Amino acid sequence: MTTESIATVAIGDVALIVVASRLLGALARRCGQPAVIGQIAAGIALGPTLLGRLPGDLTGRLFPAEVLPFLTVLSQIAIVIFMFVVGYEMDARQLRQGGRAAATVALCAFLVPAGIGAGTAGMFPGVFDAVRPDGVDGRSFWLFMAVALSVTALPVLAAVVRERGLAGTAPGTVATTAAGLMDVVAWLVLAAALAGTGHAAARSWQLSLALLSVFVAFLFLVVRPLLTRWLERSGALRAHQLTLALGLALGSAWVTAELGLHAVFGGLLAGIAMPRGDGVPDADVLRPMEESAGLLLPLFFVTTGLSFDIGALDGDGVVLLLLVLAVATLGKLLPGYGAARLAGLDRHDAALVAALVNTRGLTELIVLNVALDAGIIGEELFTVLVLMALVTTFMTGPLISLVRREGRVARRFRKTPRAPHPPTGDISRSAAPGNSRVETDGADLNDLGRA
Repeated sequence: MTTESIATVAIGDVALIVVASRLLGALARRCGQPAVIGQIAAGIALGPTLLGRLPGDLTGRLFPAEVLPFLTVLSQIAIVIFMFVVGYEMDARQLRQGGRAAATVALCAFLVPAGIGAGTAGMFPGVFDAVRPDGVDGRSFWLFMAVALSVTALPVLAAVVRERGLAGTAPGTVATTAAGLMDVVAWLVLAAALAGTGHAAARSWQLSLALLSVFVAFLFLVVRPLLTRWLERSGALRAHQLTLALGLALGSAWVTAELGLHAVFGGLLAGIAMPRGDGVPDADVLRPMEESAGLLLPLFFVTTGLSFDIGALDGDGVVLLLLVLAVATLGKLLPGYGAARLAGLDRHDAALVAALVNTRGLTELIVLNVALDAGIIGEELFTVLVLMALVTTFMTGPLISLVRREGRVARRFRKTPRAPHPPTGDISRSAAPGNSRVETDGADLNDLGRA
């Protein structure tokens, strides 16, 4: 193909991908699911799983090999910008002030599935060795499995919390803060898994982590103070902050990619290091970065879908899928519920927290693509884990609805006949005349004191 024909096909592909993802994303919302479910489904549908099985090799004709590198570059830029937004929105004060409830949930909901994930890979060597690429050492593979089964997708979880009316409630706040804490730990463990693989294969993993530590120190001790002082100059904030943010994200991504730790780490670190006015992300930076990532992310879903082929799973692959689903789901729901109860939440709120932290979504897909690019996993295990991410994310909405329904039934059974002359101080806020507050499915933030 000529350069002109490659550009023509690539432009057409981008148009098709954006439209298909928007349509299926809107359909997913109408079905009560996060839009990301529909967007991922669009990427999978355009790959070998659906379109590739139709006559005429439509996937190969729409996405020829010469065009894929350009789509991959755009998708990687989208992920870098998205990870910058994730880091930029991380509120260190909120993470520190999340309290014992969020810390307990984060600790249990990460360590238990991580331990089970690494342990399962070690307990069933015959099953996992068959899908582990040759030459991958056990340390990298086990650490990756620990991360893959313990990830919680903070952006998707936050969207679910908003859409389900849980913002400001105890379960919504605890789950969101716990997800932020788990994300930080997950990326650190994944960095340890990647050390010594990919571009850094010639270096020891200890040296790779040491070089990463030097870069992080330079970013936070040198770059961030310089940016802070420069942006405090009169007129510099509005005119240059967005340009600096994009340059910092892409430059940091290049450094971490050269260190063999994938570009996504650079985007995340840049977002965390980016100066904030009064500790709050600047809307003039955040909004365009979010919009840019949202526009380009469908390209990432398509490049993911092109590596995903459910038809290639044989009987052993189905057994592996069932095993991974059971471990991933139970390893999140049970520890999440138990930790929330231990922290003082009631059964209803604890069940909501457990359902929320089981959300994996986009973060899981990024982790899987990073591992696939590094050669830690092959396409069969990649397909299994993508299915796990889809199923667990899809479960979140129905689980929340089920918990709410059970909570309403339980409250009806707990109701007692009203006293004929109740004492003045006994009238609840919800029954007080003129109080328009409606009952929510989670405790108010003021109730967090008991946690």
